[in-house]
Amino acid sequence: MKLNNCIKLNENDNVAITVNAISAGTIIMENTVVNQNIPQGHKIALYNIEEGEIIIRYGVPLGYALHSIRKGDWINEHMLRLPTPPPLDEMEFGVNIVKDLPKAPVSTFEGYPHPNGRYAGTRNILGIVTTVQCVTGVLNNAVKKIKEELLPHYPNVDDVVAINHLYGCGVAINAPGAEIPIRMLRNIVHHPNFGGEIMVISLGCEKLTLEMLLEETHNSLENVITFQDVKGHDAIVHEIVTMANQKLKKLNDRERVTLPLSKLCVGLQCGGSDAFSGVTANPAAGYAADMLVQAGATVMFSEVTEVRDGAHIIAERCVDEKVGKKLVAEMRWYDQYLDNGQVDRSANPTPGNKKGGLSNIVEKAMGSIAKSGTSPVVEVLSPGEKPTKKGMIFAATPASDFVCGSCQLSSGMTLQVFMTGRGTPYGLALAPVIKVCSRNNMKDMWEDLIDVNAGPIATGEATIQEIGIQLFNEIIDVASGYKQCLAEKYQLHNDFSVFNPAPIT
Repeated sequence: MKLNNCIKLNENDNVAITVNAISAGTIIMENTVVNQNIPQGHKIALYNIEEGEIIIRYGVPLGYALHSIRKGDWINEHMLRLPTPPPLDEMEFGVNIVKDLPKAPVSTFEGYPHPNGRYAGTRNILGIVTTVQCVTGVLNNAVKKIKEELLPHYPNVDDVVAINHLYGCGVAINAPGAEIPIRMLRNIVHHPNFGGEIMVISLGCEKLTLEMLLEETHNSLENVITFQDVKGHDAIVHEIVTMANQKLKKLNDRERVTLPLSKLCVGLQCGGSDAFSGVTANPAAGYAADMLVQAGATVMFSEVTEVRDGAHIIAERCVDEKVGKKLVAEMRWYDQYLDNGQVDRSANPTPGNKKGGLSNIVEKAMGSIAKSGTSPVVEVLSPGEKPTKKGMIFAATPASDFVCGSCQLSSGMTLQVFMTGRGTPYGLALAPVIKVCSRNNMKDMWEDLIDVNAGPIATGEATIQEIGIQLFNEIIDVASGYKQCLAEKYQLHNDFSVFNPAPIT
């Protein structure tokens, strides 16, 4: 089998990317002689490009050449001027609705029914939600005691997790934007993996009051402990352990049953992306996502700054004008949010992204959108909002891995698929995270941290469809509890990160 040494994605592209580092003098496609040593994943000019001319990858303009570029030259981030983002008022809705999705191999999984939830659980967890950071130290002491002394007696419970965060006090609780963190915390109380068991820890004087967090029927002594009503550390820990014991007894009775995939909610996210992310890992995830949607599941993709330059592509997939207008509203809100901070979407790419061959946010966005497949977009959510539809959903969130993951959890996501090119040990305590890498080198480097390797797509040893089906089967196995993903095996849990755009006082 002849392996690829570079990849051109679209017939209109005037660049290709290297599969591995290429030495000067190598002859590649279009009879191009490489002029410099070029790192893995970076772009090679396939034609002469004059100053001011468009540099094209994915069939779209990545930017404008800042100076003349010869055929065979290395093109990097220092050589492009960023184009203007697509205007939001000129987007068309519903003009690219794909109905012929790839058929899923199965239509069920083994999950935990939720008493009042749209989605079933993939794990059985006692989640202890806090109203304010002040309670974290004492709560952590109590959770340590619970795990050591109680959890071994409840073999059907996977974990006990304290949802600590930096919100709750010292904040402008009624300011515009404060609805986002409050909504996130209200919704996380009812996460499907918690099985309907509510346990909240409060200090007693914080701005985020129990009334803001809980419905009246749930704000009771059976579900809430307020530190300022209890005499001292040991007594508080005793109260927490006692309440947890009652919750664990009920959770231990949960059993997995065969459920339709309409009860599964999967989140998609990228982190540490590179030039291969949009060639291998993300398209494979998109194929798996299309199969999940075809079988009735809900799939979320997110990260506003990483889709902003392709918002018109998403708009074309919105099922109706109402969904399209919500997309426009979320994009416009985030444009203003960035503008208030005197930055724009160009602040997104990291040094690692650029080292991996991504020159700017346009190139990153085109690769990022690929993970959403081709399914119609049935709903657009504000950060941390719960879905009302099933199918492909754009859940507007920041691109920050930790904040995006937390927002998706608050929206009801019970399993996440995370694509990476550069590598990250990111994980979530409340839901399993399947890690997909974009390059063979990444899998070789982190054999025991990467669950699925999409790298063979780049070398020509596998197809997007083949890796997509492999990933789909991995999702079903992990969701059903047949296997643990590697982040779960090593308990790699990042903090729950509340998105708070409102002022801190």
